[in-house]
Amino acid sequence: QVQLVESGGGSVQAGGSLRLSCEASVSTYSYPCLGWFRQAPGKEREGVATIYGSASSTYYADSVKGRFTISQDKVKRTVYLQMDSLKPDDTAMYYCASGRAAVARWACTSLNERGFGYWGQGTQVTVSS
Repeated sequence: QVQLVESGGGSVQAGGSLRLSCEASVSTYSYPCLGWFRQAPGKEREGVATIYGSASSTYYADSVKGRFTISQDKVKRTVYLQMDSLKPDDTAMYYCASGRAAVARWACTSLNERGFGYWGQGTQVTVSS
């Protein structure tokens, strides 16, 4: 069982940048799909970005393509989310998650939260206009 701890959230003005980090308690080689989700007040949780496999294939929600970049450092057991050109609509609680091993490929390509079994506690991102 993996535990995930996010950090790096905060408040920033529109157009600014933040980098989120998520450290896993165990080697991520056993968890080929890692991802970031977010939930704004009054809205459902949505997939933001995922990273899959040894080739680190990446997948993004349309709303963040070209602005956010997901990456990972397997030695440090850490996955990152670089967020640039932030908008007020990006304001949300951001969660790191690990995909269920049996459906890892589907979880990562679909950005569907049903494919993710382990979640961090979340880190708040607030973007002001």
